[in-house]
Amino acid sequence: MAATPSRPTEITVHGQSRVLEIAFDDGARFRIPFELMRVYSPSAEVQGHGPGQEVLQTGKREVTLLGLEPVGHYAVQPAFSDGHGSGIFTWEYLYFLGREQAQLWEDYERRLRESGLDRDAPMPPRPGHGCSH
Repeated sequence: MAATPSRPTEITVHGQSRVLEIAFDDGARFRIPFELMRVYSPSAEVQGHGPGQEVLQTGKREVTLLGLEPVGHYAVQPAFSDGHGSGIFTWEYLYFLGREQAQLWEDYERRLRESGLDRDAPMPPRPGHGCSH
């Protein structure tokens, strides 16, 4: 990784194909599926508050982006159609998602198998949360 993180030069939301296309100043260009972004959201709701507290996300294949808000000069905050909107995606994290997406998909599918879950299974309600997002 470069000493200074790459910065995006172009960000395009493709609603119909459900991908975020992002080009960086080092020439890299990625098409990151919304589902991958949602499953790997950097939010505490998904990542937990420490190692081993990650919440395996399911039922996100059809998720769309309702909005994409800039956060300073370092990140964006997507609003997903399932109500999730607390993840802040830094440029560095989006670059990681784009560069490593094949491995991330593999890891996700392995975690689903190990949990006996299907990618399209609905998310179970979380204790203390009134919604099923």
